[in-house]
Amino acid sequence: MPLPRQVFIAVIGAGGVGKCFLSQLQHLASNLSRSPSAPTYLSLILLSTSKKSIYHADYKSLNNWDTELQASATSPLPLPQLVEYLVKAPGKVVLVDNTSNQEIADTYPTFLKKGISIVTPNKKAFSSTYQLWTDIFSAAANGTGGGGYVFHESSVGAGLPVISTLKELVETGDEVRKIEGVFSGTMSFLFNSFQPVNGGGGKFSAEVKIAKEKGFTEPDPRDDLNGLDVARKLTILARLAGLKVESPTSFPVQSLIPKELESCSSGDEFLSRLPEFDGQMDELKAAAEKEGKVVRFVGSVDVPKGEVKVGLEKFDKSHPIAALKGSDNIIAFYTKRYGDNPLIIQGAGAGGEVTAMGVTGDLVKILSLLQ
Repeated sequence: MPLPRQVFIAVIGAGGVGKCFLSQLQHLASNLSRSPSAPTYLSLILLSTSKKSIYHADYKSLNNWDTELQASATSPLPLPQLVEYLVKAPGKVVLVDNTSNQEIADTYPTFLKKGISIVTPNKKAFSSTYQLWTDIFSAAANGTGGGGYVFHESSVGAGLPVISTLKELVETGDEVRKIEGVFSGTMSFLFNSFQPVNGGGGKFSAEVKIAKEKGFTEPDPRDDLNGLDVARKLTILARLAGLKVESPTSFPVQSLIPKELESCSSGDEFLSRLPEFDGQMDELKAAAEKEGKVVRFVGSVDVPKGEVKVGLEKFDKSHPIAALKGSDNIIAFYTKRYGDNPLIIQGAGAGGEVTAMGVTGDLVKILSLLQ
């Protein structure tokens, strides 16, 4: 009969996704500790934000992390010291990176080589240079290395099983020909409101303002409208499909920021001036309407041609991409096995709870692999 085991968890990031993950971790830990066959005890040994941190030199579990973090005056450990602290833990360690921090992403190969596993929604680790991608999977046990495991399901579709589905298609020998979809909850909401299938819709600038008020955009909406978030997700999927995409700026990405507003000093200034350019978007809407179509902001990967692109496309009103509701994402995989009817994954692609679910699901995968 397997013996009980203890696994140590270190968490960086306690914002929206981080708080939801910590709540889900509590639920998971409770269930695993009661397993009749072989209980697993999860110990949260470190919790860090950009400003403060809590951990104990003797790796004692943090049972009241919320109160302790608020009261803490301890600065976060510099990354080299964090690596050393986790390496010396008396058991297997999983690092949960709930940030979008490039410096932490750059340190993944070091963590992995030292046997520390990683779960994360951090897109930057898997969409920056192709060299970093190679270094990560050369070090990981589920790559070609012998270090820790790394999973990042939530780096593309939050809790949607996008990466795991693509990996299974590839690993079971299917031929992925094209990946296409709406990969941004923000862009989905914007264009579903700007040009609904049944007609109407408001001015583009007004819809951007509503999206910001509802919390669908970044504090500065230009961080969504520049298309880079979608480009990062496409970079990850293209690489998983076998393309050596160098970076998210190495293929065409259409920005929806008028050139004249790129230099605005703030998001508020940008929003106040955006109505000046509504005419351009109205023209696009009218042209699509004439063809019986709607405009949507999509990303696509053409695998045989090795082409990746992000931008506005027109779709028939009967197309699944046109018929999306709210801020849902939709991803279609066109493969040899699935033929003309693609395998479609659809649902909420953003939000704290569903993103944290993707992270927690990856943690469960790692726990099943750790010996």
